[in-house]
Amino acid sequence: MIKNLQETNYFLMLASGGMLIGFAPIFVKWSYLSPSAISFWRMLLAIPFLVAFNFIMNRKILFRVKSKKTFLYTAVASLAFTTDLSLWHFSMSITSVSNATIIVNSAPIFVALLAYLVFKEKPQKGFVTSFFITYIGILGLIIFSNNYANGKILGDILCMVAAVCYATYLLIISKLGKETSLNIIFYTTFFCCLFSIVPMSFETGLYFPQTHFEWVNLVLLAFLCQFGGQFLITYGIGKISASSGSIGLLMQPLTATILAAFIFSEILNLMQMIFILITLLGIYLARVGLVKN
Repeated sequence: MIKNLQETNYFLMLASGGMLIGFAPIFVKWSYLSPSAISFWRMLLAIPFLVAFNFIMNRKILFRVKSKKTFLYTAVASLAFTTDLSLWHFSMSITSVSNATIIVNSAPIFVALLAYLVFKEKPQKGFVTSFFITYIGILGLIIFSNNYANGKILGDILCMVAAVCYATYLLIISKLGKETSLNIIFYTTFFCCLFSIVPMSFETGLYFPQTHFEWVNLVLLAFLCQFGGQFLITYGIGKISASSGSIGLLMQPLTATILAAFIFSEILNLMQMIFILITLLGIYLARVGLVKN
């Protein structure tokens, strides 16, 4: 009974983390800053929360790593994550929140492909099935969103590239099993903050928040999504079953889609809903297989 209660708590943490990150595209759509500037402030404003939390939990300020390779791995992973965020943020100025979030969350498919290509890790049974289910769903979602007809398909294509970058980030981070989740989040946040400066310097648009609303919006993005959501997911994912973890993580695209419908009037038609469910099924199957491996 105690074990079941613990698993339930970890599932609720994971699902809560997914829901919190589901707010990220809403904060991004509300922002007037350039895509990479949003990433920069998201990371910069999250750092004080991470330092304070580390002090409360461990009575220390410094984040001591167990291996010096951690710096290299988190730096490379952060480069991929920074690229993912910049592309994803920009895509939402072209395509819908639901399309952007669901397509980027197809990253587990690419994790399996990259693991095979880079580390020669054999894909799990059912990978081909989950791959085709996911991308039949995405193709149907694009077609019935009429994005191919109104020029918004570029946003969906950028989301596909962002998904590959996000998969690269996830794959590298998965090789840091000896490090604490708090250390991983801190150093990826720190490096992402630094790396965001480069693309930000080439973008047009605002770099610095101009209004109280923008500051509040960015602080909420940093606190709820980067600090809260990422920590809850990283902490809870390894402590529950693969199927439960996959269901919990699906809260991110579901939350984003529901919020976008209410806030931005991104109402889905019946066929879009059907293909979203097909895509989520494929993502679920892929995540179950990855965790089992």
